[in-house]
Amino acid sequence: MRCDLHVHTRHSGMSTIPMVGRICRECYNDPVAVYETLKRRGMNLVTVTDHDSIDAAEQLRRFPDFFLSEEVTCTTPSATEIHVGVYGIDERDHIELERRRHDVPSLAAYLTERKIFFSINHAFSSLTGRRTDRDFAMFDELFPAMETLNGQIPEANNCAAALLARDWGKAVVGGSDAHTLASLGSTYTEVAGAGDIRSYLRGLRRGQAHTRGASGNYFKLTRAVAEIGLAMFAEHPWTALVAPVLATAVPLATLINYVCEVLFERTWSRRLLGYKPFRIPIANPAFEVTDVRQ
Repeated sequence: MRCDLHVHTRHSGMSTIPMVGRICRECYNDPVAVYETLKRRGMNLVTVTDHDSIDAAEQLRRFPDFFLSEEVTCTTPSATEIHVGVYGIDERDHIELERRRHDVPSLAAYLTERKIFFSINHAFSSLTGRRTDRDFAMFDELFPAMETLNGQIPEANNCAAALLARDWGKAVVGGSDAHTLASLGSTYTEVAGAGDIRSYLRGLRRGQAHTRGASGNYFKLTRAVAEIGLAMFAEHPWTALVAPVLATAVPLATLINYVCEVLFERTWSRRLLGYKPFRIPIANPAFEVTDVRQ
């Protein structure tokens, strides 16, 4: 069975980009449109991982092949920010996650006790800011899984995560991290032999998953940001007045982001892995990763 395990809707809140956070959403996708798009693109199961929200469930709970998940924004003991993917939860779990999200050990203990599968998302990405050695030690100690294929970050960053997951014996997950409809289902997690939601989640916990699909790149990210901008214009027509400025700013901003991602990956790959991974096949990173040592 296939499921895109990193999906956003309009319930993911407002953008974290400076100056536009008050008027621009992280995502404008309607939950039902997300569901229908994923089904058309071959997903057997559908989940949603909005930032710190389960509001999309109100529209999607009627579908028997839908299960609720969440991407929890957490503060680590190092005062850094991380995103934690949590899969197969209910409303009670969401309340506890919100209460514990600034205490990662407590959050991990709750999820472990409840036997809820969870992962550290885009560990080798600069998306949430800086990392520390203590953060990665915590990932190794507390997290059963790592996101090793994210559809919005560069291939090298995904490869580094795949290598580390293999070295640490972690289960793997992958998803499109789609904030627009265009890339939904282009990256997903497959569990062979699963027949329903319960067996799919059980396969994730047992490390039986395979990640499939595409990584991100500069052009893919630029397109996504531009589409979010167009959706903002539709919601707030007056913002179209700044369209000429955004037409220049968006490609520049995504280029800066891409450079930051490359530098972030190189720094932490050398620090944690002792070499720079590149051009590593990641169709099934849990079993097909190869090393390139320098």
